[in-house]
Amino acid sequence: MTTLIQVRDSLALAGRADARQLSLQLNAPQPLVQAMLERLVAMRKAETVEADDSCLSGSCKSCAEGKKCLTVSYSLIR
Repeated sequence: MTTLIQVRDSLALAGRADARQLSLQLNAPQPLVQAMLERLVAMRKAETVEADDSCLSGSCKSCAEGKKCLTVSYSLIR
């Protein structure tokens, strides 16, 4: 079972990550990782980093999915 400390440490190593990335890295269910990230935010150990309007392909504005691909990332508070 993945622990809150493992999520925190993985986030520290990544610098900035979203729940999906950490879920894959830790081999843990994404809802569990998301809940742990939200707990770290509540404890003021991590902060959310809002998604920006840029994307790798530059075509998000004309994408049929709209801004669905934009995700919220997290980083540790120093």
